[in-house]
Amino acid sequence: MQQRHGPAPAAQPAPAAGGSPTTVPPPGARGAGRPPGTGPRSSGPRAGARRAPDFLRPQQLLTWLPLLAATGLWLAALPGVGFREMGDYGLLDRLPPAFYLSLAVLTAGFLVSLRRAGTAPWWPALYCAALLMALKGAPAVLYDSERYPWASKHDAVINKILATDGLRPDAALDGNMSAYDQWPGFFTLNAALVRAFGVDSAAAYLNWAPIVLGLLMMPVLVLLYRTFSEDWRLVWTAVWIFQLGNWVGQDYLAPQGLAFLLHLTVLAVVLRHFVRPGSAGRLRSRAYLDPAAAALPPPTSTRQRALCVLILAPMVAAINAVHQLTPVMLCVTLLALNLTRRYRNPGLLLVAGLLMLTWDLTMGRPLFVETLRTLKESVGELTQNSRAGYAGELTGPGPELAGTANILMVLAIVALAGLALLLRRRLVHSALPLLLASAAPVPLFVVNDYGGEMLFRVYLFGLPGAAFFAAAALVPAAGGSGVHRVRPWIRKACALALPLSLAALLAGFMPSYYGKERMYYTPPAETALVVRTLDGLPEGALVLATTGSFPQALRHYDKLGHWYFAEQAPAENEKLLRDPVGYLVPQLPPAPAVYVLLTRTQDVYTAGEGLLPPGGFATLEKRLRDSPLFRTVEETEYGLVLEYRPAR
Repeated sequence: MQQRHGPAPAAQPAPAAGGSPTTVPPPGARGAGRPPGTGPRSSGPRAGARRAPDFLRPQQLLTWLPLLAATGLWLAALPGVGFREMGDYGLLDRLPPAFYLSLAVLTAGFLVSLRRAGTAPWWPALYCAALLMALKGAPAVLYDSERYPWASKHDAVINKILATDGLRPDAALDGNMSAYDQWPGFFTLNAALVRAFGVDSAAAYLNWAPIVLGLLMMPVLVLLYRTFSEDWRLVWTAVWIFQLGNWVGQDYLAPQGLAFLLHLTVLAVVLRHFVRPGSAGRLRSRAYLDPAAAALPPPTSTRQRALCVLILAPMVAAINAVHQLTPVMLCVTLLALNLTRRYRNPGLLLVAGLLMLTWDLTMGRPLFVETLRTLKESVGELTQNSRAGYAGELTGPGPELAGTANILMVLAIVALAGLALLLRRRLVHSALPLLLASAAPVPLFVVNDYGGEMLFRVYLFGLPGAAFFAAAALVPAAGGSGVHRVRPWIRKACALALPLSLAALLAGFMPSYYGKERMYYTPPAETALVVRTLDGLPEGALVLATTGSFPQALRHYDKLGHWYFAEQAPAENEKLLRDPVGYLVPQLPPAPAVYVLLTRTQDVYTAGEGLLPPGGFATLEKRLRDSPLFRTVEETEYGLVLEYRPAR
């Protein structure tokens, strides 16, 4: 028998039932290696055909296409925004449908981007930045005047610093303007920016402050949230909820916005680098932690914490130089953290307290002493201290809708955060310091009303933590087994609750932020009238107005006196309207000249805030104009200027 060289031929398989035998292609032939009977895939790409780019694949297409579409819709909507013809509902009914559609598309795209948040966290980041611009960028792009008339007083302080290169913390200035010379850090910084940019004044960039501060806030929030969660979906959802919940209007060009950013930065550093050794207990066990929880930051020695205190001290000092309330918020937050074993570090609390007292007893002494005198009247007055603004009730469709939306927004975020306290107890345990930091400012309601703004400030400082826990209620853990296993019905419920909750919060943000926009936008012609009037007054003249909420109200504030006579209880304003001349004239202080300045924005503000009843401003204007004691200096459709001429 002849011996064969090489491999023996493969055996032919048996014929299939009712058919011919199946052949197997030889090695190297096309189709080799496939299971018999499958044959070549006719639907696949031909050899040499080009593969579709990665960004055109369905999953990636659904990630970036909504962002592009929302941007296009938003830009297309801007020319149709009727901000110059606002009615009772502010900007709400002046925004074209494309604007609202852009927000809906942006929200949908964000939800899709969360699916890739673990591997591509920059997509949710881009969506969060786009949301910030979409929500707050329209006034910055469109307005031909400063949004928030009272923001112009900050511009006036900056201009005074540029003109005089000096501060007068002991000067007695009305309108609470002395406080700006006593806490001048924000204004000196902006004076330097005005010179560096080569612009005429801070008004050139004033309307962009919410965007700039919001973008600077995002990495700080991410750092804060990543301290307690390694789930990028939860982190970016918390940032998104913070953006929607930040309707309080404290991020304009004002000391509070900068001080709040510094406050959160200090808090983030403390939570990551001030963990005491031996204080973690079972939180060091991954088996105990919630699947979404981050590992506890490594403990630091006493020497390391002391070094961190030295590093943070200049930032704490900067907070004291910028704003009078934020150092108090920082101290009560650090005190709350000291109640835990994990962050019991009295050194930083002591340094923060000493820096605050040092500033209050030196630069800020006049206002500090005045505040101490009023504490005996305000301590314990919870109803009075928790009021919003002055004593009036919001009046008109837009302001009333805004007030209702404000309340519903607070209740919604608190309810979601409370739900997380029940459903994510192990995550709450590991993130307890953030919960304490959010609740720490609440007792300040007992102390003072902060000019009717304590309610908004407490909400603002509690919002970062509340947003985190609200997100925890909506974003279930991705993994987990045993006690950590998330039941399927909870996942299904969250899959429905997340888009519905984000849509509801978006719907609440719009009236909360834009429902009172008639008070916030002032026509340039009104601003020109005010500037023209105040520039022509003699030094020492007294300016009367119903409220300080009109453009350039405090121009030349260091040379003129001011009396905003309607910023008081409504009962007093009823007396005012019965006899305006008889009410005002006997209370006029000595002054070389007295002028009354009544503008369109004052009319809108006093009516919307309930300081004057409907038609009250027109009645006041008519009776003062008709009085022989007042002479009309100038009258336009935007305002009236009167000069007081006492009877001889």
